[in-house]
Amino acid sequence: MSILFLALFSFISCSKTDPYAVNTEVNASLMEVIPEDAAANQKSASVKPDSAPAKNDSIAKKIIKNGEMGIAVAHINDAKLKVDGILKKQNAYTQSETFRNTEISEELDLVIRVPYQNFDQLISSFSEGIGAVEYKNFSSEDVTEEYTDVAIKLENKRIYLEKYRDLLKNAATTKDMLEIQENIRKLEDEIDVAEGRLRFIDDRVNYSTLRLSLTKEKPRSSVTSRIGFGSRFSDSVAQGWNIFVSFVLGLISLWPFFILAPFVIILYRKWRARKKTTVNDSSHPNNES
Repeated sequence: MSILFLALFSFISCSKTDPYAVNTEVNASLMEVIPEDAAANQKSASVKPDSAPAKNDSIAKKIIKNGEMGIAVAHINDAKLKVDGILKKQNAYTQSETFRNTEISEELDLVIRVPYQNFDQLISSFSEGIGAVEYKNFSSEDVTEEYTDVAIKLENKRIYLEKYRDLLKNAATTKDMLEIQENIRKLEDEIDVAEGRLRFIDDRVNYSTLRLSLTKEKPRSSVTSRIGFGSRFSDSVAQGWNIFVSFVLGLISLWPFFILAPFVIILYRKWRARKKTTVNDSSHPNNES
């Protein structure tokens, strides 16, 4: 037993930068208890049921489905009631809701979570019973490889964590205890991150996400809302008249300049005439004699 403990302690001292790197002697000792194949595949007692893929999992692959959909409706409130009824039938729910009221439209944006097996049926129900579909965009992402990789690494970290805890019980010095506790802390942090990632993937796989936008166009109250040549012609005449009136009013606003302009012109002419006379007198000095 003392020989085995010394070998394991030597493994800890040589792996400060990488707590999972093992030398040949320690690895052989560990594999006597946990074979390599079993370490990569078996479930420990502390494994949560939803943290690693189960053999009887109803989802053959880990597929994340996402979608976007826009529908033009006659009334936002009526359309929302229909949406709520469809969500109830499909065991879906609204994760978030955003309403915008602009000059030209009313818009209701919904983020919907629906069980993956009901995703297609939900899309079909929205397409048929809500309003006119303006756009649809759907995507699928296969995360089976990532999920499996994270699950296997997580299981290996749990196995090494148990070994470190066993070593901690037999630590002979305070220094050994502190080094083992630091390795345990790092492993626990990495395990928490891996478990969180698996929970996130499970949530996205089990419940697909659909972004639904309901839009109601408002009737425009201005003259330009009408469509047709006659309406556009009358609008153009009205616009031209408005521009002419604006021009006339602009000229009227300049009335002080129109009043002062004649005086400025008279003074300018007198100044030019006086200057011309002075120039002529200076150019004939002998006329005075």
